[in-house]
Amino acid sequence: MSSFCYSQSSQNLILPLKIQSIPSGSLPNKLSFHHNVSLTVSLSVGSPPQQVTVVLDTGSELTWLRCKQTPTTPLWFDPHASRSYTPVPCTSPTCTTRTRDFNVPASCDPNNLCHAIVSYADATSVEGNLAYDTFRFTDSNHPQIVFGCMDSGSSSNQDEDSKTTGLIGMNRGSLSFVSQMGYPKFSYCISGRDSTGFLLFGDANVSWLQPLNYTPLVNISLPLPYFDRVAYTVQLEGIKVGETVLGLPKSIYVPDHTGAGQTIVDSGTQFTFLLGPVYTALKNEYLNQTNLVLRVYEDPDFVFQGAMDLCYRIDPTLVSLTVLPSVTMMFRGAQMSVSGEKLLVQVPDLIKENDQIHCFTFGNSDLLGIEAYVIGHHHQQNMWMEFDLANSRVGLAEVRCDLASQKIEMGL
Repeated sequence: MSSFCYSQSSQNLILPLKIQSIPSGSLPNKLSFHHNVSLTVSLSVGSPPQQVTVVLDTGSELTWLRCKQTPTTPLWFDPHASRSYTPVPCTSPTCTTRTRDFNVPASCDPNNLCHAIVSYADATSVEGNLAYDTFRFTDSNHPQIVFGCMDSGSSSNQDEDSKTTGLIGMNRGSLSFVSQMGYPKFSYCISGRDSTGFLLFGDANVSWLQPLNYTPLVNISLPLPYFDRVAYTVQLEGIKVGETVLGLPKSIYVPDHTGAGQTIVDSGTQFTFLLGPVYTALKNEYLNQTNLVLRVYEDPDFVFQGAMDLCYRIDPTLVSLTVLPSVTMMFRGAQMSVSGEKLLVQVPDLIKENDQIHCFTFGNSDLLGIEAYVIGHHHQQNMWMEFDLANSRVGLAEVRCDLASQKIEMGL
């Protein structure tokens, strides 16, 4: 589940996770995760602790857990088994807190408890009661935080949902996990090799990490209908393919008077989506630069995940994806370069005359009905991503995340 979760079904596997103990004196509050369709981390909730696996979502606010076991969701949290579980009464100020996640205001259930429905951009939703409980990771205990104890919902991907207990909301809203925990910053690093990574709360303070390039968060205080004020919004200023910058005015990347057109860094979305005019310009330039190397998959009725309509027929014995031109997203003060295999994703179970079908990993936001640019976690692989709430900025640095994780484990 995610703010913008249009994920591929099927053969993907999110492996079981474990919290890895790290040597005394090294980085505090560090969690390991796996990624595929979703980024997932494991932690413990309740007293005594119950292990849960949750989707890491910087595009959502409310953290929630499934509190009702069903045949399709074997992973769940049992509130009756936790001594520290405390429901939020509907008379509590917490129940009347305004949050972007609650399209429908929280209300009273028949037991006078705070009932909430959380809806997402992909038309999925979950509902249940708000409650307090203790969240734990590594050797740290943390004060009780507000979360959703959800007993029903709709899903766009039951296969993936069966591997997770819920979602950890990490945006800048008052009810998000990172806001309630009081950390001024957090970082994560996603390996491009082995479907692993780590999430780190607090300062990194490691000597081997190259200086980050920072891009400021875009803050608009005026309420606008299409602008998410608690998202990690950065300013996209241009895109280039190889060394060719798309011939578009910078104004096309700036939110308009309604707030539509913001650029969101969203770990809860797999791929990256661009508004129609920018997507079309990128698609045409990429086609132009790859027409001697790649063969387009000519099927006008095929659109991968509803928004990715540039696909190729690839014979893996003849085509090396490492020779493809990179695509670089240029932000104010920083940039993110996507190259090689990260630019194409194989469509599961689709073969045409021994050719695999691979699709461009940028999609068209317009086809999803999303009024925003959304940068997904697939393109954040092998980037140290720091979300600095205290200084209202996002920091980026290219790094081998598998090696970074090893160095952290060794306390370097």
